[in-house]
Amino acid sequence: MLPIKDNIPTDRLPVVTLALIAVSVLVYFVLARGGIASGPTHASMLHFGAIPAEVTGREPDAGPVTAWATLVTALFLHGGVLHLAGEMLFLWWFGTSVEDAMSRPRFLAFYLLAGLCAIGLQVALDPGATAPALGASGAIAGVIGGYLALYPRARFVSIALVPLMFTLIELPAWILAGVWLLMQAGFAATSLAHPLGGSGSVAFLAQAGGLAFGLLAIRAFAQRRKRLPPPSAPRPAKAVLR
Repeated sequence: MLPIKDNIPTDRLPVVTLALIAVSVLVYFVLARGGIASGPTHASMLHFGAIPAEVTGREPDAGPVTAWATLVTALFLHGGVLHLAGEMLFLWWFGTSVEDAMSRPRFLAFYLLAGLCAIGLQVALDPGATAPALGASGAIAGVIGGYLALYPRARFVSIALVPLMFTLIELPAWILAGVWLLMQAGFAATSLAHPLGGSGSVAFLAQAGGLAFGLLAIRAFAQRRKRLPPPSAPRPAKAVLR
């Protein structure tokens, strides 16, 4: 099953969402000198990732940017190509409608604040950690939380494979959000999002902080909300598998 887009009509090109995706992809490929599949080099992660012990002053700041600045730069680092691809897909699926509900500067501020809340919570939960926190998971968690608060009954048009053909179905948005949570749990249990070590469980709790920010803060940022169209019946595609 592959989601295509939600059933909420948008009025504008999601410029900020596209720019965030483009910057994240560009940063990944610029820093992926150790191989595209393996992601940025360890030195890059240490330089631009948010290291809790440096942010809290327990260890000297050894990076080319200040420890506090890494709270922002860490949002654009990803541990591997699967980590990057998964994050950017969910940002596209949920970010377009959230961006459309507010001005572009507001959406950028909302995204960055959600990410800062998540990484800040991770630093607070494990202030002496020396492994860098990285990834857009907390910011995307905020976007998903804001989306669910605005459109709890939204549905995503998805391609599904049924016997002998493809068909289009409408999948409730909360199911896709649940898939994201399961994906984050999988990242927390492996080294995909934490290639230099660190506590995946703490990172997962921090992402919950980003989700909570999105649920609670969206009404302070959103300026408009679209009416949802009624759900449509599944439509079989013309192409038949042989």
